[in-house]
Amino acid sequence: MEELVRYSDEKDVGLILWVLWNSLDRRLVETLDRFESWNISGIKVDFMQRDDQKMVNYYWKIAEEAAKRHLLVNFHGSFKPSGLRRAFPNVLTREGVKGLENTKWSNYPSPGHDVTIPFIRMLAGPMDYTPGAMINAQERNFKSVFTRPMSMGTRCHQLAMYVVFESPLQMLCDSPSNYYREPESMEFLSAVPTVWDRTIAIEAKVGDYIVVARKIGDDWYVGAMTDEEPRKSEIDMSFLDPGTYTIEIYQDGINADRHGNDFKKITKKISSGENLEIKLAPGGGWAARIHKKTN
Repeated sequence: MEELVRYSDEKDVGLILWVLWNSLDRRLVETLDRFESWNISGIKVDFMQRDDQKMVNYYWKIAEEAAKRHLLVNFHGSFKPSGLRRAFPNVLTREGVKGLENTKWSNYPSPGHDVTIPFIRMLAGPMDYTPGAMINAQERNFKSVFTRPMSMGTRCHQLAMYVVFESPLQMLCDSPSNYYREPESMEFLSAVPTVWDRTIAIEAKVGDYIVVARKIGDDWYVGAMTDEEPRKSEIDMSFLDPGTYTIEIYQDGINADRHGNDFKKITKKISSGENLEIKLAPGGGWAARIHKKTN
């Protein structure tokens, strides 16, 4: 661990340790003191999977003890949030949602599920859905494979999750090998932020589709997702300040209705007030980064 910490410090990367809740509880003070001495950034606590009073008290205990040692907390395997992060801002996110890992053993979550949870679970607070699959399949081609999992829907459906789904501590859920093979997707994923200054819900219908724009600094990001139905939509870009911008678009490819991995990247100029037509394949998505034009 000392060597891992040394190397991470050299790369200016914080380490978050995944821990089992009951193992942590048995030696809580000793363990967190050790993590603090290692300069660990935080913990991901997992497999609680109940919400009786004893477990609810456990969440508060972990949040408080972690805060004393300047450790962030992600409660995975958890019940939905109920305001704990208002008392302990070091609790950045939690699961409490049927997320992408379920595709390892089931045919769920579906694209329809993905465009429902922003209206229900996400209202309670940030959700650790664990997006970012690089192997993508339409429903008729989907198969649950534990050792080489895939997602249902298109690649751009996955990219759009990083704009639509809120989580200050966001995941890249797939194998590093798959990300190395996808440099265009990584151009977007390496740039998309995890916190925002402003959010606009452009267009949405519960369980059918959603289009969201979010701003940080001078940059805007837009994410659109649909259920199992293909859709067309027109985005009014009047939320942009006057001027000319560069927009980097990630859209479903021409064969995305059969091959979920198919996508196309387009870079062009756009001005405030333009209307931008987008097309989504079944289970599809659309993602864009918008920034000021540079000469």
